[in-house]
Amino acid sequence: MGTVMAVCISEKRGTQKKNIHEARFIKDFGIEKDAHAGKWHRQVSLLSYEAIEAFKAKGARVEQGAFGENLIVSGIDFKNLPVGTIFKCNEVVLELTQIGKECHSGCEIFQVMGDCIMPREGVFTKVLQGGVIREGDAFEIL
Repeated sequence: MGTVMAVCISEKRGTQKKNIHEARFIKDFGIEKDAHAGKWHRQVSLLSYEAIEAFKAKGARVEQGAFGENLIVSGIDFKNLPVGTIFKCNEVVLELTQIGKECHSGCEIFQVMGDCIMPREGVFTKVLQGGVIREGDAFEIL
């Protein structure tokens, strides 16, 4: 069982996401008003709070959403779960579709730190059932 620490979106691609504290998740689409929503397999990105904190302990100055993550969740190590894992938060149901991604060239975090955790720690999901997720909500693996 995990806890949602932040809910982030960006209204334009290529910009850092900002914590909006709660959002509406739309079935087969993603997060309302998020630039990366759409009919594809990477509708919602998730990153572990612990992974972010460990990266910050190395001297990284990153804000919530800096890695392009939509949900920051404490208590779940996403990178070690298999594709197909189902998550539930309130009425929202997400399915894990991809683990990690190739970091785009010129990533600001990589340029400063020489490393970026999103390619190995971040995961992507599609929305199977919509609803609202807020900071502080319980986030579980089904």
